Formats: sequence, C-alpha cells, structure tokens
Amino acid sequence: MNLTHLAVIMDGNGRWAEKKGLPRIEGHRRGAQKAEEIIEWCAELGVKYVTLYTFSTENWKRPKDEVDFLFSLLVEMLNKKFSRMMEQGVRIRFCGLVERLPEQILTVCKKFEQKTKDNQKIQAILALNYGGRREIVDAINKAIQNGVREFDEIILREYLYLPDVPDPDLVIRTSGELRISNFLLWQIAYSELYFTEVLWPDFSKEDLLKAVKDFEKRHRRFGGL
Repeated sequence: MNLTHLAVIMDGNGRWAEKKGLPRIEGHRRGAQKAEEIIEWCAELGVKYVTLYTFSTENWKRPKDEVDFLFSLLVEMLNKKFSRMMEQGVRIRFCGLVERLPEQILTVCKKFEQKTKDNQKIQAILALNYGGRREIVDAINKAIQNGVREFDEIILREYLYLPDVPDPDLVIRTSGELRISNFLLWQIAYSELYFTEVLWPDFSKEDLLKAVKDFEKRHRRFGGL
C-alpha cells in the first residue's frame, strides 16, 4: 500500500449530537474516541503518519464553554490513553501555534511529545490551534528572520511547523462538506481528496477501508502523464 500519510478533517461532531438529541459536547466526546480508534486502525494498516485536524485557529470563535471543554477533553484523552499509546508505539506530535495555547495546555502537549518521542510505529499529529495560511506566513517570517532573501519550495518547506513530515497522500473529510477549511494548504497540493457523508463519530473502520480502497485505485501523476 502506498499510503504513508493520512490526514483527516474530523467534521460532524455537533450535527451527530443534535441528531441524537444530545448536547454538542457529547458529540465532541464521541469524536475524540473516534480519533483514538483511527490512529489504531492506521497503525494496523501500516500507515506511518496520521494528521488530525483537532482545533483550528478559527475555532476560537466558538462559545468559550465549548472551547474550554474541547481542551479539557484533549487533556483527559491523552492522560487516559497514554499507556495504550506507549504499548502501540504511537508518537504524539502537535502542529500549529501550540506555543500560544493556555500554559496548562502547552505543558501537557510538551509532556506527551517528550514521553512518546522514541515511539516508531506511527506518528499521530494533532493539528492544534492550526491554520494553513498562518503556517505559510509564519514560515516566510521565520525564513526572513534567518536571513533568507530568496525562496524556493525546498527552502520554504524547511520553515514549516513539521518540515520532516511527508506530505499527506490522502485527505479524508467527513460529514459531507466539500472544502479544505484552511487545512495543510501547502502540504496537500498533490494529495488525493476523499469526501464522505458520514458524520465523524459514526466513521467506522469499514469507512476507512473504503476510502483507502478508493485511494489505491487512483493514478497519481503529480502533474505528469
């Protein structure tokens, strides 16, 4: 299988909860559990990197109670699943303006990055306080600060948040929305896109395998013939 890096826009938590007459936070809780599951499924398939769009720079516009819950849920899941991640060889990394998160959240992120840094089965990258346009702007500014005066793609890539991570081969978006939403704009230039109507909390292993099967049928030309 030629799928090395899978990226996922996990959409539909709120709608899932509303359909079931539940508070939105229950949708987010179920979505967090699904994120854990997809990391395990990807590890089983031999995928080496999975990037999950966890919290965007635009998500700060949501009600404060919901934002606070999302961060508390992140901390809860990381603490609860740490032993399992270590057993499965999962390396946790974060991508985004992590340094601008509340201090207690930043401390947790750094702790789990450090504790899992030697795990090699799969890298689970959480795009947290992330925006694709902002990443490109930040990369340019960092390069200028380091004395760069002329750019090419190779140079600019060195200043992205995680320059060592290969570009996604496949991007999945759930819930029927047909847009990228400022996610990995530089990295997905030649990624294959897969959209599904399934709401994220309902996304199953069978849905993942369906997306992978569809991906494997595609002929990636990267601008060539």
